Amino acid sequence: MTETKKTTATKTAAKTTAKKAAPAKKATAAKTTKVAKTPAVKAPVASAKLSGSIYATGKRKDSVARVYLTPGKGNITINGVAMKEYFKRPVLQMILVQPFGVTKREGSYDVVAMVQGGGLSGQAGAVKHGISKALEKAEPDLRKALKVAGFLTRDSRVVERKHYGYHKARRSTQFSKR
Repeated sequence: MTETKKTTATKTAAKTTAKKAAPAKKATAAKTTKVAKTPAVKAPVASAKLSGSIYATGKRKDSVARVYLTPGKGNITINGVAMKEYFKRPVLQMILVQPFGVTKREGSYDVVAMVQGGGLSGQAGAVKHGISKALEKAEPDLRKALKVAGFLTRDSRVVERKHYGYHKARRSTQFSKR
């Protein structure tokens, strides 16, 4: 009888150690997958901060742009990509350079912008708003020209929410006379 008790005790101990060892293997596998999903490092912003740049935030619809303005040759970089590659439509490119045109500062500042959220049109508007605010910080005497053009005012128009009982924000069900 003592032999059966010893074998039963040995089997139970082996099962508990196997159960404890199995979750540890799963945890290490889960940790390795989490490490692989880390976001990319945003190097352009760090280099812009070091060179004594002017920071401003611009917003439009659901887009938020962090803009760094430094004296330079007129290079515009958005999310680490050149402006002409990021915004391929000429209208959106024109929107970005409007603040420089109004203040007659084309080619005198480099722009590094990080923009998130919304679509391309909203992102272009957010970057324009950020550039305008940064230009005002850099040269306070430009405030009047930017304010008259309407570039310092945040465009607060956003999509109206869907309402209960409607198909969309304002689209109701089709009327049936009979």
